[in-house]
Amino acid sequence: MIKECIKEVMFEDGTLSSIIAEVMRGTQQVSSQPIIEQQQYQPPQPRLETDEEAKARLTAKRKTLMDSIGQGAYNGVNLFEGTTPAPAQTGTQGQSALSGVAPNDPGVDISKLMNKTSAIWQKMNEKK
Repeated sequence: MIKECIKEVMFEDGTLSSIIAEVMRGTQQVSSQPIIEQQQYQPPQPRLETDEEAKARLTAKRKTLMDSIGQGAYNGVNLFEGTTPAPAQTGTQGQSALSGVAPNDPGVDISKLMNKTSAIWQKMNEKK
């Protein structure tokens, strides 16, 4: 019986159509004025590491690596003492004549070779 009363009020009295009209008016007003957010995003600033902190971090990392190798192994000798890291590999291999050479490699001294050949070129020039 309650169900029938609700149907009668909703359909016959026009209550349902007025509810739908109110909902539609509410959606039209909302869509005409977009919501604008005033707050701007500010990414967090990264904390820069000082030289002392970097040195301490690297020393601690070396110590943990040496401990993982084991001080008893190699009779306590530091295998990496006095070495420098290898240059970083890049994805552009083979594009340069010096691509596999370390930047601090002095190369071959050709100064004496050039002195001898310059004399040869001068003698060849005189003959012409």
